[in-house]
Amino acid sequence: MNPYRQFVSAFARLIAAGKSLPLGGITPPRKTKPAADAPVALIFSPHPDDECITGGLALRLMRETEMRIVNTAVTLGSDKKRRPARRRELKNACDWLGFELELTKPGGLEKINPQTRADNLKHWSAAVKIIAASLTKHRPRIIFFPHELDQHRAHIGTHFLVMDALKSQPRTFQTMLVETEFWGQMPSPNLLVESSVEDVADLLAALSFHAGEMRRNPYHLRLPAWLQDNVRRGVELVGGPGSAAPNFTFATLFRLRRWKNGRVKNVCANGKIISAAENPGNIFSPAC
Repeated sequence: MNPYRQFVSAFARLIAAGKSLPLGGITPPRKTKPAADAPVALIFSPHPDDECITGGLALRLMRETEMRIVNTAVTLGSDKKRRPARRRELKNACDWLGFELELTKPGGLEKINPQTRADNLKHWSAAVKIIAASLTKHRPRIIFFPHELDQHRAHIGTHFLVMDALKSQPRTFQTMLVETEFWGQMPSPNLLVESSVEDVADLLAALSFHAGEMRRNPYHLRLPAWLQDNVRRGVELVGGPGSAAPNFTFATLFRLRRWKNGRVKNVCANGKIISAAENPGNIFSPAC
């Protein structure tokens, strides 16, 4: 008898059982709201749900360092009929996690993709100004946004939208850049951050509030497997070929860089692997 049959069957049973779990309507955990003058991390989310999918490090920064997390909804999706519902779902998801929510526009930005950037300068410039205003308002210590090869055109568009907005800032503007991945893998991540079982469960609960999307495609049930696979990839991509795997179950991969003097600067040349027991704020120290 194959001893792995029971192991694999357990995964299949979990996915089947997960389909009966509630979508939203879950009582949120007790949480302490960060101080109004606390340092800010901005998440620039291409779509409602990205704040949960790639939110492992942001959640830890809020909970462990009392940083304010402000999720900026770049778009509300391409389906105009779904936008009012997606906006409500997004608000509920952010409230559940304790993230603040800001909209770029009431219905979100339109046509955020590389083609618009190349062919419609007027439309693109207006969108850049909106993102630049958010940077000026919050002066964030950290920015989360997709990397430039994240396959989905809105994710790639959001990357260049944020980069163009950064270029419009004064040369004195400084921040840390944390690039995320979901649709396409980064070729050169340099940061692997562990998430605890509690944090992953909370991210899934928040993601379930995006009920319309989860009914269409229940990817919230597969998110733990993606976080597990990040451990497999991350140990060698960040730690180096042949590195021994850390005793992590769940983790997220990022690319950490710095914006300073009007340009991107590399940091953490050797990569960083951060366990759930470490203070995630240490990632952003000058000595990184």
